[in-house]
Amino acid sequence: MKSLQIIIISFCFFCVCNTFGQIGYQKDSLQIKVYTEVEYVNRLVKDIKVSKVFCDYCSEYQTELLKEEAIRRTYLERYEEGIRLTNGKYKHALYIRISKKDFSEMKEDTINNNK
Repeated sequence: MKSLQIIIISFCFFCVCNTFGQIGYQKDSLQIKVYTEVEYVNRLVKDIKVSKVFCDYCSEYQTELLKEEAIRRTYLERYEEGIRLTNGKYKHALYIRISKKDFSEMKEDTINNNK
């Protein structure tokens, strides 16, 4: 009987700790959804395009940086199982997480001044 109580208490403690960890992460970061398309010809990648960036508050420069990151991530995943096609287009959804601090520093004038 005592072992059952210990297991139940441990499970509840684990659930509570896991929930608080997720809340803290979401407070200080942004998650931006991006759709990409990968075109395959004879099982080889012909082209990777970004079709949509879901970010209402992004500047044009921030959107371009997010597109570049989405293309880079899609390129790294291009031959994974489940994504690779013989011929055709694969539509891929990505979630890019970035801290609010780093996102606010993504300004054209600040990046050009650091070079």
